[in-house]
Amino acid sequence: MQSINRFLYGPTPEERVRAWQTKLRAESRQLDREMRQLDVATSKARQTVKQLASKGDVKSARILAKEVVRSNKQKDRLSVSKARLGSIGTQLTQQMAMIKVTGSLQKSTEIMKLSNALVKLPQISQTMREMSMEMTKAGIMEEMLEDTLEMDEDEELEEEADAEVDKVLFDLTDGKLGEAGKVGTGLPVWLFDYTPRLVPHEFSRSPKQKRTAKRNRIWRNIDNNSMLY
Repeated sequence: MQSINRFLYGPTPEERVRAWQTKLRAESRQLDREMRQLDVATSKARQTVKQLASKGDVKSARILAKEVVRSNKQKDRLSVSKARLGSIGTQLTQQMAMIKVTGSLQKSTEIMKLSNALVKLPQISQTMREMSMEMTKAGIMEEMLEDTLEMDEDEELEEEADAEVDKVLFDLTDGKLGEAGKVGTGLPVWLFDYTPRLVPHEFSRSPKQKRTAKRNRIWRNIDNNSMLY
């Protein structure tokens, strides 16, 4: 009888909630893995910044310091998203209790608000969109009306002041570099005035493509740089 009902009416409310909670736990574990990978990459980058600074390569040290700032912000973003996944899980547990009383799932503005925020994270955007559609059909959420845009980390970083990058340089080099662009002993200020030279084919790329290509080259070379010192 249960199999017939499932075929005719689909999963029960309890089964839907358990399936969503399973997906949430899987996405949370994925975010944990990404945060660990960021920790490893950031640790290597920080060490390389120190090595480059000791050799007087201020230009490369500053570029890598910017990547450290970017990675720290990305980890913070993933950590907040993991907490939101946990909050949705808690809300669904409360829904399970309500099912026993009302026999159905209840509309939740909190779940909708958390889901809207999580859809913006590229790593879990597709899963959250699918889950949001399922929850809308189940009556937990209203259809999302606002368009959600993926966060553009490159644009966000471009708009930031260099204070954070300078602080990273200052901390990693024991005050020799950083602090609002000031230079410590033995390193002239003009070394910071660097404008990258564009090769001909780069003029056909968009600004975002150029930034992405540069960032990829930097991270590919971190391991190689570590082996050289």
